[in-house]
Amino acid sequence: MVRRLTSEQKLVIAERSAAGVPSRQIARDIGRAHRTVHDYVEVLRRRPPRTRCRSVRNLSLVEREEISRGLAEGRSLRAISLGLGRPPSTVCREIARNGGQRRYRAAGADERAWRLGRRPKPTRLASDPVLRGVVEDRLGLQWSPQQIAGWLRETYPTQVGMQVSHETIYMSLFVQGRGALRKELTKELRRGHATRRPRHYSSYNGQGRIRDAVHISQRPAEADDRAVPGHWEGDLLLGTATSCIATLVERSSRFVMLVKIPGPRTAEAVTAALKSKIQDLPSALFRSLTWDRGLEMADHAQFTIDTGIQVYFCDPRSPWQRGSNENTNGLLRQYFPKGKSMAGYTQADLDLVADRLNGRPRQTLDWKTPSQVLAQALR
Repeated sequence: MVRRLTSEQKLVIAERSAAGVPSRQIARDIGRAHRTVHDYVEVLRRRPPRTRCRSVRNLSLVEREEISRGLAEGRSLRAISLGLGRPPSTVCREIARNGGQRRYRAAGADERAWRLGRRPKPTRLASDPVLRGVVEDRLGLQWSPQQIAGWLRETYPTQVGMQVSHETIYMSLFVQGRGALRKELTKELRRGHATRRPRHYSSYNGQGRIRDAVHISQRPAEADDRAVPGHWEGDLLLGTATSCIATLVERSSRFVMLVKIPGPRTAEAVTAALKSKIQDLPSALFRSLTWDRGLEMADHAQFTIDTGIQVYFCDPRSPWQRGSNENTNGLLRQYFPKGKSMAGYTQADLDLVADRLNGRPRQTLDWKTPSQVLAQALR
């Protein structure tokens, strides 16, 4: 049984420690373990908690009483602020947050400021179970925090209590001690990170040149401004060295199509799979295709002859020229991690994943879904 330090022993430790006696010597003198004495000395050395006080930047009760008197006398806000030596915006916000010019009371405003100034404050999601439940449900559907925040603003435009910023959602997931959301929901985020990490583009892989490539600068202007649907961006999403899928993204609506590539990623296999997949769409919705410099599109000339769809190629090391496709490939890594074989996925499996992405609201589409925008284009 471990004996606690007695009151007499604590007093001796405090006195001798203040006199500069080493903790090991004090332990020998009182017959206790050095670790026990050392730990108690560390407790004594800790700073006591600071008494809470007001910052000089905050309004004092005297200043608030001066504001109240100024309002009663009918003085302007600028005149009141000039008398206080404060910016007019400070006085204006102080009055607005405490009932306005007719209802402003100095004592009530000061008490409210002191109460709301306490830290730490309960987080928004921790104190609102209804809002927290809605956010957790959408995270379970693998929506991003930004999509959730935008959807809440669109769905509850007049209910401020049902709106929350994406930063608040991230903080509730990532910051220890503010975990109003279940920690396991971090795996539903796009990249599954439990902390924030910088984004990095992969470096150029040194692929060879494509003959007779039509440069992206020759692409129609309607494709550049995304005004007309039917212009697509494409790339391969690699799994293992022998497995991959093709990703196609429509520039106007961000609508996604995934194409299974059977076997190795040869030019013949890729172009054959793409020709088969684009038959699912009306011809008016497939006007051009923008690709990177991958040799899997070496047969682009024959592809154009067979389908009537012109293929345009980006500059080397310029992924931003296919920004929608690059972003989509990043989202797809949530479902198809790097290094994992894609040979076991059927086309039906890929269609289900595409449906998930096409059913998510997108900020760039004013929180509409790609499926909604594409359906409007077909009308």
